[in-house]
Amino acid sequence: MAIKFKNKSIKIINDIQKIRSKNNKNWMNILKLAFKSNPKSASKILSKITNLDKKISRLTSKLQKINN
Repeated sequence: MAIKFKNKSIKIINDIQKIRSKNNKNWMNILKLAFKSNPKSASKILSKITNLDKKISRLTSKLQKINN
């Protein structure tokens, strides 16, 4: 039974990976467009995104430590 859930989980993770790959390409296209049209504002927004990504990374690290 555990193998069935594991295989189903892997399939779902693979599906998420495919979708994220496409979405990351779209995100990069928006980023390029933003820097072409208004680099100063785009840089400020990117800085905010980066700071929030760092917070998420710290939280995921804590989560991993708790579950190990």
